[in-house]
Amino acid sequence: MARSTRRNSGAARRDQAGGSENDTNRIIDAALAQIQTVGWRRLSLAAIAAASGLPILHVYRNFTSKQAVLAGFFQRVDEAVLTEPPAAEEGEHPRDRLFDLMMRRFDALRPYKPALEVLRRELPSDPPAMLVAGAALLRSIRWMHEAADIPTAGIRGAIAIKLTGAAYVATARVWRRDDSPDLGQTMAALDARLRRAERWLTSTRISRPSGEPLSA
Repeated sequence: MARSTRRNSGAARRDQAGGSENDTNRIIDAALAQIQTVGWRRLSLAAIAAASGLPILHVYRNFTSKQAVLAGFFQRVDEAVLTEPPAAEEGEHPRDRLFDLMMRRFDALRPYKPALEVLRRELPSDPPAMLVAGAALLRSIRWMHEAADIPTAGIRGAIAIKLTGAAYVATARVWRRDDSPDLGQTMAALDARLRRAERWLTSTRISRPSGEPLSA
């Protein structure tokens, strides 16, 4: 009987976890839809709860503020980017893997362009939200560097992240106007900007002559 109870308790916890994840996504999606409709400044947690079809208690359990909902959205984007990152190919430069990851991020953001345009206009008047967005971007770039096998530690890593961040922000201006199916203009802009920072985007791997064993 006790074993059956433990199994049932475990199943209940899994159901609760799955429900919580579903609630999180519903809340984020509702917030993005509301941002597109009423804007960021007028957005409230009560409106998000109503739009999501969830009790406000569910919003409270998942997020402490609308800035936290914004951070949750950016984390969801990061998870989409980092799912099965591109594997390194023979002779491939880490910059190429970083390019693929950054384009994957633009692809993940593409369905939310209208809401992001509202955020671009209105976030500057909300310093806490700007801090959240800035921190989220730096975190995203750091993880893309890690996935591309580009060092993130020390002064060199900090410079590389800063340069990549600048490349991303500049490319985002092109991306906002790029409605082509293949995002050709965005790809060209990103490639040009990453090439300017190429000497900082080196791999952590140590090259060895073919067949040379690793030292013991």
